[in-house]
Amino acid sequence: MNLRLHNSLTRRTEDFVPQDPNRVTLYVCGPTVYNYVHIGNARPPVVFALLARLLRRHFSGVVYARNITDVDDKINEAARQSGLPISGITERFAAAYRDDMSKLGVDPPDVEPHATTHIPQIIAMCERLIASGHAYVAEHHVLFDVTSYADYGHLSGRSVDDMVAGARVEVAPYKKNPADFVLWKPSSSDLPGWDSPWGRGRPGWHIECSAMSETHLGETIDIHAGGVDLLFPHHENEVAQSTCAHGGKPFARYWLHNGMLTLEGRKMSKSVGNTQVLHELLEIYPPEVLRFVLLKAHYRQPLDWSDAALRQARATLDGWYGVLRDLTDVEVADADVPTEFEAALLDDLNTPDAFAILAGLADAARRSAGTADATDAKSRLLAAAALVGLLQQDCESWFKQVPAGAEVDAARVDALIAERNAARAARDYARADQIRAELASMNVTIEDGAQGTRWRVGA
Repeated sequence: MNLRLHNSLTRRTEDFVPQDPNRVTLYVCGPTVYNYVHIGNARPPVVFALLARLLRRHFSGVVYARNITDVDDKINEAARQSGLPISGITERFAAAYRDDMSKLGVDPPDVEPHATTHIPQIIAMCERLIASGHAYVAEHHVLFDVTSYADYGHLSGRSVDDMVAGARVEVAPYKKNPADFVLWKPSSSDLPGWDSPWGRGRPGWHIECSAMSETHLGETIDIHAGGVDLLFPHHENEVAQSTCAHGGKPFARYWLHNGMLTLEGRKMSKSVGNTQVLHELLEIYPPEVLRFVLLKAHYRQPLDWSDAALRQARATLDGWYGVLRDLTDVEVADADVPTEFEAALLDDLNTPDAFAILAGLADAARRSAGTADATDAKSRLLAAAALVGLLQQDCESWFKQVPAGAEVDAARVDALIAERNAARAARDYARADQIRAELASMNVTIEDGAQGTRWRVGA
C-alpha cells in the first residue's frame, strides 16, 4: 500500500516518495505561546501527528518537528498586560499546550525547537540572504525583497499584486516594495532583543520556521504541514526565504494544509471573537470526543464545530465502548490493523472512510458476542481504533467520567443500585422506579442486562 498525499504545491494528490526512506522529515507549524489555544489550533497537531504515525509504520526512520514560537508581538503585549516577564508567559502557555495535546492523544514531536534558542541560525540565514541579494537592510530592519524571487506566489497561486491587495501588509517608507516582509526588526529596551549586525533586535515570524527547519531537518524537507490560513503569507514567505538561502534548492517537496474550523459557518478566530478554548473544552468533554470530531471530517475540508457534532461524537463513542463492555470477558489477541482501514488512511488521510470502516468493525464485534469469532472481532476493532487514538480507555471508566464542576458519588450510586435490585427482587417496583428517578436526577443512567445493572454518567 502506498501513501498518497494532496500536495498544495502541485495541487494534485500524489504518491509520497521520500528523499531518503530511512529519514523521512516532517515539519508542522506549532503555536505562538501567549495564551491557551482554541480548538481550531488543535486540528493541525491532531491530524499531522496521525500522519507521523502512518509514516512510522511504513518507513524505518521519521523525524517529526513541531515548533514553538516564543518571541512575538502578541507575547510582548500579553506580558505587558499581565505584568509578568515574557518568559513567564511563554513557559506557562507552552507547558499548557503540551499538556492539552497529551490529553488529546497527540504524540509529541521528535523535535520541538523554540525560536529563541535559534537566534544565531536566524541571524546567519539573514546574512546569507543579504549577501546573495535577496534581502536588504533599511533603518535597522532586514527585509526580504520579493522581486528577487521569480516564483514568489507559486505556492498560494497568487500574483504579487493580488497578494498585496488582499493582505494587511505593513506600509513602511523603508520598504522597496509593499510586499517585502521583515526578517529582522529592531527592539526597544523594554522588548526582548538580541545583538545582531543590524543592531539589537528580534526575528520576524516567517524566518523562524525556516531557520529551525534547516537546523533540525535539513535544507530540503519531505513534508511541511499546517493550517490553510498559513498558506499565505507565512508558508509563501518560508518558501521564498528558504529557497533563496539555499541556492535555489526546494524547501519542502510536499505541502499539506488542513481546512479551517468554523462555528455556525463562520471562521473560528480570536479576531472574530468566536473561539472555543481547548483548555476549557477538555474540562467539559472527554478528550476522545474532541479528538473524534477533529478527525471525523476529511482534514482538507472545513469543519463546523457545534454542540450537535459533540453530542453525535459522544453517542458514537458510547456505542463503541458499549460493545467493548459487552465483550469484557473476551480475551484480546495480537492483531494487525485491518488492511481496508489502513488503506483508507493512506489515501490522503481519508478519515471519513476510515471511520465508516471502524463503525463496521464495531458492528462485527457486537454480532460476535458469544461466538468463537469474538476474540478476532474485538482485537481487530481495538487495533484499528488504536491507530487513530480512539477507544483508549477502560470501558467502565469511560462511562463513569464526570465533567469538571459536576459531582457524582460513585459509592452512593452503587448503593442505590443495590437497593433498587433488592426492591425489584421483592417486587417493590414503585421503590425501584423511585430509585431510577433519583439516579436520573444525579445525571446517572442505568442499564439492566445479562451482565447485571450497569451505570454511566449522562443520558
